[in-house]
Amino acid sequence: MNTSNIYVAIMAGGVGSRFWPASRAARPKQFLDILGVGKSLLQLTFERFEKLCPAGHIYIVTNQQYAGLVKEQLPGISDNQILAEPSRNNTAPCIAYTAFRLQALNPEANMVVAPSDHIILHEEAFLDTLRAGLAFTAQHDALLTLGIQPTRPDTGYGYIKYDKSPLQGDTGGLHKVLSFTEKPPLEKAREYLSSGDYLWNAGIFAWRVESVLKAFREYAGDIYRILAAGQEHYNSPSEQAFIGQAYPTTPSISVDYAIMEKAPNVYTIPSSFGWSDLGTWASLHAESTPGSHGNVLQGDKVKLYDTYNCLVRAPQGKLLVIGGLDDFIIVDEGDALLIWPKSREQEIKRVTGEIEEGFL
Repeated sequence: MNTSNIYVAIMAGGVGSRFWPASRAARPKQFLDILGVGKSLLQLTFERFEKLCPAGHIYIVTNQQYAGLVKEQLPGISDNQILAEPSRNNTAPCIAYTAFRLQALNPEANMVVAPSDHIILHEEAFLDTLRAGLAFTAQHDALLTLGIQPTRPDTGYGYIKYDKSPLQGDTGGLHKVLSFTEKPPLEKAREYLSSGDYLWNAGIFAWRVESVLKAFREYAGDIYRILAAGQEHYNSPSEQAFIGQAYPTTPSISVDYAIMEKAPNVYTIPSSFGWSDLGTWASLHAESTPGSHGNVLQGDKVKLYDTYNCLVRAPQGKLLVIGGLDDFIIVDEGDALLIWPKSREQEIKRVTGEIEEGFL
């Protein structure tokens, strides 16, 4: 496959508050070795996409406060490959900014957009799926979103309803998207699973810059107008000054709300490649290979007694002795310790906000 027009934008600007206390505002989860493999999630994501296109075609879109961290973790990339956002305005402005930048660089650019903090267990299947999608978007005015075959009635993911009849004449497994649904209650998630008509929304996209900018122009005019005003600045020394002024004035909205739920030319490929968005400690536990009694351990001096189905993360060299717990998250970061029931982990984000106000 000719990769000269293929580009990747890795979104790496989030704060990862559900992974507190490991993830902090100054060093969020995408920059951490959450999996205990010696590399950060961002580094793993970058290496994955090096198999899809040249390293020089991979761009990191992040908050300007993390530009130094990106450079530290990916020392081989140029400053031009880091798009520094001056404000957090959700995914729609982030994607539009990247598309304008790539359009100025290569009007034929065919781009993938992906978060920096997802797990992909079967990388070759993932890359093959993207190649099929990129072959389609290269030839069609199409917005592609990867859909994951659901394995459980999960209430933490958005869902995609799709036409189960494949596109006529297509061999890449593409289907028309009928609608998007936000995170459903459990009963509704069970209905979606049993119907077979729904996929999880992975938040991984592919499209030509021409197609996505056309969609922004038609369905998210404010974002398009504000960022299109800087076309003379993209890929020039004046770009950051323009973005510093214009970007914070864009509406804060997700790309799903801004264009994907409105556009008629949205397609998906039902996929299975061992995906998790790794949004919470419990999802890390679920995606890890447990040891005895269902426990997942990160740390070299952890002693467990009568303890089951727990995730334990401890600093190297620190002794943790834990007894009598079932289905808990225990995360010791030295200056902060979290002990929390896995069944209530959705509360961690709220509690973290309260703690930051009172203690941090």
